[in-house]
Amino acid sequence: MQYRTLGRTGVQVSSLALGAMNFGAIGRTTQDEATAIVDAALEGGINVIDTADMYGDGQSEETVGKAVAGRRDDIVLATKAAMPMGDERNHRGGSRRWLVTALDNSLRRLGVDHVDLYQIHRWDPATSDEETLSALTDLQRAGKIRYFGSSTFPAHRLVQAQWAAREHHLGRYVTEQPSYSILQRGAEAHVLPVTEEYGLGVLAWSPLASGWLSGAVRAGREITTHRAALLPQRFDLSVPSNRARLDAVERLAAVADEAGLTMIQLALGFVTAHPAVTGAIIGPRTTEHLHAQLAAADITLSADVLDAIDAIVPPGVDLAAHEKFDTPPALLDPSLRRR
Repeated sequence: MQYRTLGRTGVQVSSLALGAMNFGAIGRTTQDEATAIVDAALEGGINVIDTADMYGDGQSEETVGKAVAGRRDDIVLATKAAMPMGDERNHRGGSRRWLVTALDNSLRRLGVDHVDLYQIHRWDPATSDEETLSALTDLQRAGKIRYFGSSTFPAHRLVQAQWAAREHHLGRYVTEQPSYSILQRGAEAHVLPVTEEYGLGVLAWSPLASGWLSGAVRAGREITTHRAALLPQRFDLSVPSNRARLDAVERLAAVADEAGLTMIQLALGFVTAHPAVTGAIIGPRTTEHLHAQLAAADITLSADVLDAIDAIVPPGVDLAAHEKFDTPPALLDPSLRRR
């Protein structure tokens, strides 16, 4: 396992982080199975576990809490808030009112008195940066969180948040968690240059592109990733972007074969090769999945392999741009771009 410094925090983290979204109902993973995955991940050198309050409506945090009991101090524990938790309109977002409550709920579910990294799951356009950063700064001073970061923020919001922290003398985001993979390289155009400029640690999610890069999606074969059942539109080959992804996957498979690598090794090695990326978040549902992903922990792709990837999916290009989660609201809601 490789270890890198998380931004400018001085905290050493593994280049692969264990994502816990699949723990519980979403991934149909039981407590015993999740604990076995955590055991194997720690044995394999992973020291970061990332979850969120909305994963399984809190079930993931509860499962992680039980799995790490008795060894919490050996783990960099991260969770997230701001996504809706139920139908109540104020049980979401980046307001002080909600974040104070949401964190207490997360700590209770995790069975800990603090988390190492508390992340705002999505930018909340209804809440000012000063409001959110002020609440996070107070929670940090109270000892309930060690650091705080953002997740899937557009580049201009990362810059705005850094400015607001300086302007109002508040703590700042020290990490960003963007979606980044061979098939979704848009982060290279805007987000990653900003994270490098401000010294943010980067924990990339979906490095296997929801299973497209795991080897579970190939031409002429039945799709075996469980995400196909959860998000069938992302694997519908009548959709042009999905046909483009399948074409890219077939060409990437040839690159992996020639280099003597699995598709997983190629995909994770690509993400962790970027100088702005601290680590890639993997989300195994089984220990077999985990071991296949741990096999990429020490992979260093050659320049020739990286060049071959660039020739298939050019730098800065998203093959499924409509699946981005950092799109400005005015591009999605016509009422926001009309007087």
